Amino acid sequence: PSLKPIKSESTRPAERLAPGIVERVPVCSPLETGITAIDCLIPIGKGQRELLIGNRSTGKTSIIVDTILHQKNKDVTCIYVSIGHKKSNAAKIIDTLERNGAMEYTTVVLARAHDSAMSQFIAPYTACAMGEHFMEQGKDVAVFYNDLSNHAVAYRELSLLLRRPPGREAYPGDIFYIHSRLLERACKLSPERGGGSLTAIPVVQTQDDDISAYIPTNLISITDGQIFLDVSLFNQGIRPAVNVGLSVSRVGGAAQTKAIKQMAGRMKLDLAQYESLLDFAQFGSELDKESQARLDHGRRAIEILKQGRYETHSFSDQVLFLYLLRERFLDQFKLEDVKEFATQFASYVSEMYPEIYEKISEDEALEDTVLEEIKEIAEEFSLTFPKV
Repeated sequence: PSLKPIKSESTRPAERLAPGIVERVPVCSPLETGITAIDCLIPIGKGQRELLIGNRSTGKTSIIVDTILHQKNKDVTCIYVSIGHKKSNAAKIIDTLERNGAMEYTTVVLARAHDSAMSQFIAPYTACAMGEHFMEQGKDVAVFYNDLSNHAVAYRELSLLLRRPPGREAYPGDIFYIHSRLLERACKLSPERGGGSLTAIPVVQTQDDDISAYIPTNLISITDGQIFLDVSLFNQGIRPAVNVGLSVSRVGGAAQTKAIKQMAGRMKLDLAQYESLLDFAQFGSELDKESQARLDHGRRAIEILKQGRYETHSFSDQVLFLYLLRERFLDQFKLEDVKEFATQFASYVSEMYPEIYEKISEDEALEDTVLEEIKEIAEEFSLTFPKV
């Protein structure tokens, strides 16, 4: 159905200078995505610029939609920009957001594939200006640019029509500048300026996992980290297909709650050890008991990081998952039961022990007494579950 025309109360320029250093403060609070692999290992902070990078059909848009859906009742205004995609793709996303009640706090800016190159070029700047309107009111805003590969192509088309000299890969010489001036506008404002924030999540599509291509390397150098989605992981059924080794968040622990930081500390190391042991295991060499135990532990860690579409977890749930993993509670169950046990345990704690669940969600490190209580609850709950 056709929607009514938008009645605007005010206007602002699509382009403007990014706030200066004096007006900003360091990123210090987390943007909760609800995706365990991201919140625990590659955290995104409010005011950060984090790139989503991967081949087509690796789940980039799914991560965006899940993150938007997870912002319900979180007081975060979301702006989704679709650049150069088919009308049907955008319609599916809008339908999903509407069915889940997310359009109450989400604005969608569309520049479809059949729209002019000028419309596709201006769309992300327009969305950023909308985000700044809310940021200056002291609100937290997340802007998702999907995707800047198409934006660069639209700008190349404009530049060639204007007879500007083509440079590398036929892109004009200022292709880096058009993206840097857009993404520099993301920031966390100082309390004197209202304390609002604008988080930018740009997307770039690679060809054959080539992250060293022109536009991807440009964006990697502008942003504060990247989440790399791997085709081989996706085909193995590990979804979201986040490659932990190639992904990075340059804000890191500053964008995590103390409880998650406390629990996730060893996880990256466990996954790295698992990857290196996996290479040995593939050669068919005999592994000692300790190496075998590490392999099993790594498999369980990956199982915990798997998540279905539209299925998100709160920080409290994630802390409980990581606790079960860290304390080796999951080693006693079959691999296929691991995720089910962890999610049921988290809902059991929230239903039966709400005071502990609340304590976990506070931005404080977990005390030994709380950890002891969680341990007792886990032992009590694991009695109901079939062991290996």
